[in-house]
Amino acid sequence: MKQVLIINGHPDKESFNHALSEAYIKGVNKTNATLSQINISELKFNPNLTFGYRKRMELEPDLIDAIDKIKKADHIVWLFPIWWYGYPALMKGFIDRTFLPGITYQPVEGKPLPEKLLKGKSAHLIITADTPKWYDFLIMKRPAINQLKKGTLQFCGINPVKLTYIAPIKNSSSDFRGKWLKKIFLLGERLG
Repeated sequence: MKQVLIINGHPDKESFNHALSEAYIKGVNKTNATLSQINISELKFNPNLTFGYRKRMELEPDLIDAIDKIKKADHIVWLFPIWWYGYPALMKGFIDRTFLPGITYQPVEGKPLPEKLLKGKSAHLIITADTPKWYDFLIMKRPAINQLKKGTLQFCGINPVKLTYIAPIKNSSSDFRGKWLKKIFLLGERLG
């Protein structure tokens, strides 16, 4: 049975990201997959990697639980907004504190690339933005997408990593949002 993990990086529970998350959950609930969830804003942890990689910080219980969910998952769905061409600060702190050497990847002495400890998993990024997709792609070169997809997930062995980019959100109509909620429900139903 497939284990699906939904990680929501939006700090506002009344955001469209949370509505998208609920739509995806309803879709997954139509399958026989097992579902777990992490709402990053509900976790209690220090988002600062205080010592960098020089010294390991003690992991808070919420992070230990989150790491366990990440390791058990077959498919990880990330929902988050793009702000200033990056993701929310708390989400960055969550990644800094959980995607650690010995947990998600293992440095190999004398080699430039590590052993990937999250092989066999897939992911899907569901991103909301005010920036049109073409502008993020052509002008900005997709910084948030590249950072999470290539710089974190694929670096740790998660592949494939699919993308759904929903924009523009600002001043979007209820019809626009309703169509996307249906699409995300269907993604969950297909575990896309």
